[in-house]
Order: sequence, then C-alpha cells, then structure tokens
Amino acid sequence: MILVGGENLIDFIQLDENAPPMSYQANAGGSPFNCAKALGHQGVECGFLTPISTDSLGDLLADALTDANVSLLAPRDPAPTSLAVVSIDAGIPSYQFYREQTAERNVTLAALEKATPEGAKALCIGSLALTGGADADAWADYFCTIKSKGVFTALDPNIRAAFIHNRTEFMARLDRVMASTDLLKLSDEDLEWLIPATDLDKAAAQLLAQSSAKLLVVTMGEHGAFALTKNHKVTIKPAKVRALRDTVGAGDTFTATLLAQLLKNNFLDAQSLEHLDAAEIESLLKWAANAAALNCEQDGCNPPSAHLLETRMGPNTGPEA
Repeated sequence: MILVGGENLIDFIQLDENAPPMSYQANAGGSPFNCAKALGHQGVECGFLTPISTDSLGDLLADALTDANVSLLAPRDPAPTSLAVVSIDAGIPSYQFYREQTAERNVTLAALEKATPEGAKALCIGSLALTGGADADAWADYFCTIKSKGVFTALDPNIRAAFIHNRTEFMARLDRVMASTDLLKLSDEDLEWLIPATDLDKAAAQLLAQSSAKLLVVTMGEHGAFALTKNHKVTIKPAKVRALRDTVGAGDTFTATLLAQLLKNNFLDAQSLEHLDAAEIESLLKWAANAAALNCEQDGCNPPSAHLLETRMGPNTGPEA
C-alpha cells in the first residue's frame, strides 16, 4: 500500500460573477487528496492518513476517495472541513482559506503511527501539511520516523506561500523532511520560491545535493519536465492536451503516476531509484506527463484510470508527446 498524507478540503468556486446572487460550486480537493485519488484511479492500493470531517462536506470528500478505492485510514473527525473560497471580481480570482481547528489538522505523531497499516511500501506528503503549526511538526516527525523504518518516501512541497508565515521556520522543517526523502518532485514555481534568483538547472542540482533524494523531478507546465539523479539529467517535452478543460490536479496526478510507475516497475526503493538509467527515467516522466495531460482534458481533478492511460500510451508506439 502507498500511504498519502496532507490536507483535504472543499474548494468553493464562484460560478458566474455576472449572475447575482453569488453562487458557488463545491469541489473536493487538496493536493495530497488529489494524489491519493489519482493513485486509486490507476488501481494502486492506497491509504489516506489524514482525518476527514464527519460533516456533510466531509462526506463529499470521503465518498470521492472511497469511490476511487482509496482506504480511509484515520477515524472520521467531528471538527469541520477545511474550506477554500474562490471569488471572481472583474475576471480576477481572490482566495479565502479557513483551516483553523478543522478535522484535517487534527493529527499527532501517535495517531499517524496508529493509523499506519503493516506492510506499507511508500509514503507521500506535501503542500499545506508542512506549512506551519503543531500538525506540520507531526507530519515532519512521522515522515522521518517512517523513513527510518525502511519505507520509501516521496515529497511534493507544492509551495503555497500565502500559508507560510515564517519562512525560516518552514525552511528548517522542509530541510529536515528533505533529508529523509527518496523522491522529490517540485514545480518550477516551487523551485524558484525555494531558491530564488537562480537558474532552474543550478537550483535543482543544489536541492538534489542538499537532500537525500535519489531522483528529483521538476515540472515546467507548457515547457515539459526534467529529472535529475547523480548520474543523469533527462528532459521531456510536454504531453499533448487534446482539448484543455482544466488544469486542477494536474501536478498531483503527475506525482501519483510517478509513484504508480515506480511500483509497477519494481523501482520503489532508494537503491533502485539511484540506479535508474536515462531511458527508464524518460519513461517515468512520459507516463506521468501523459496522465497529467489526460486530467487536463477533464473538468476539475479527474485523473485517468490505468486503462485509459495505457490506451493513451499505446502498446508499441510509446507515449504521445
């Protein structure tokens, strides 16, 4: 089983700014939540470690994961669901977040360890879970503890600067987690925030050297993606999006697909990761990029099934790039 931890929340997105009264659509979300959903859609045995509220919005979140065959490992929590409200004014979105004293933040090291099933193969965390507070420290402690027990670790920082009120404190926590990371996946925007005013290649090489990661992957949106190991740098072009509908969850689907492919190919351990050759790395990136592209052809975060992704890649011709 691959474990996923981090926030789950509801995005309330304004439907039409020109049609009073203001109306919003509720969408299940959160970067780790999306990652778990994407793993489940690809048929990977996945468990979600974060508590989900018992309120009606929590039911929406829980149902979305169980429908994707993701196991809910933590007990449901009576605290409310975290919210993100996206309003539109003159075409420009503004954001309000409500995460104080919510269910997804009710985590402790002891509770996370209790929820961990025997035989877990990997853990992936990131995003708001590490930004600040006692829950962020609990996630960091858990990540380092589970790595010490031989579990494969993956980190997707997915930087949300608005939630980072103390950069020094956040960086100290992130550095600690990166020192226990096998797979480190970031966007170009994440990398620019972490190491500002630095060429992407140099920043990526610096981060690979600073961390324990054996594979570092950077997504660059319309410019594709690249990966670094101590022996290789591999760059791919972006996968083709046939009819763009939405980019929500594309990065999370990319992360999930990297993990799914590592599992499928028996590479889900630090030693195997370190010894990947260039062709194997390129294949990983192309599978992940095509999964993200398929997600972008749907409304909201709607990751592809394993069958749909395999059909897209083709049995003999390789991925469409």
